[in-house]
Amino acid sequence: MTIRCAVIGVGYLGKFHAQKYAALEQAELVAVADPDPEARHALAAELGCRAVADYRELLGDIDACSIVAPTTLHHRIASDCLEQGVHVLVEKPITTTLDEADELIALARANERVLQVGHLERFNAAVLALGDRVRGETLFIESHRLAPFKPRATDVNVVLDLMIHDIDIILDFVKSEISEIRASGASVLSDSIDIANARLEFANGCVANVTASRVSQKSERKMRLFQRDSYIGIDFQDKTAELYRKGDGEMFPGVPAIDRETLAGGDSDALLDEIREFLRAIETGSAPAVSGEDGRRALAAAMEITRLLRGGPAL
Repeated sequence: MTIRCAVIGVGYLGKFHAQKYAALEQAELVAVADPDPEARHALAAELGCRAVADYRELLGDIDACSIVAPTTLHHRIASDCLEQGVHVLVEKPITTTLDEADELIALARANERVLQVGHLERFNAAVLALGDRVRGETLFIESHRLAPFKPRATDVNVVLDLMIHDIDIILDFVKSEISEIRASGASVLSDSIDIANARLEFANGCVANVTASRVSQKSERKMRLFQRDSYIGIDFQDKTAELYRKGDGEMFPGVPAIDRETLAGGDSDALLDEIREFLRAIETGSAPAVSGEDGRRALAAAMEITRLLRGGPAL
């Protein structure tokens, strides 16, 4: 089964989506769509596919697409595609509002199409290497996602740009409802919030302290999880994880020894794995690893944090 695919939006990230589709045997890259003639024609020439300005020209000729357009366009483009029977992989955040997310989820269900959200860190080699080791009662999570300033990402604030990656991972790990959120942040180099910290309290008692910055001098993407009998450190940048557990011996009298396990994720390609998962879900008719509902939950938390940063009342 060859799945006819297109990429809608071929800016910085979109061109990588197109290259991955072109490299996969089960996919045929039919076209790329973008209003910028130089961008679309250059990429189409590189990959040997069609180039169109308006994605609607492709409806009826494709089975699946990646939507890598600005977030404000996600709902309109994804709606058009789902209504015409096209499976959709939409970059994060899923939409700009929860109502829009709900509409996409309902459309995907009604048309029996796959709706996957591009939370790329789910496919980070370090996360995959952990497997089922994140289990038991998680007591506390701390994450830091720091990056230098890049003008291309300022259409959304740092919560929707960077922090939402960690929010999605944390929600997947904890699997409990959020009971309270506290947040603080500041605008530094853009008109939006550029650095933010949020404290998420969950119904099961877990607490997560999440920091994101796009005005840092260094890049760092790390998460630490404290469980009752173990500690897990994840380095998303180096694609490694470390697991510490209480051992059988003693480090000091009355103090248990600590066993350490280092998990190297290797050189896997997270974006390629994400697209493979999208195609797998299409081929098998099963739910994708990151569903529309997952994208909605991450968006809901990110929007709540954003409201608090703007001084609005908590939900």
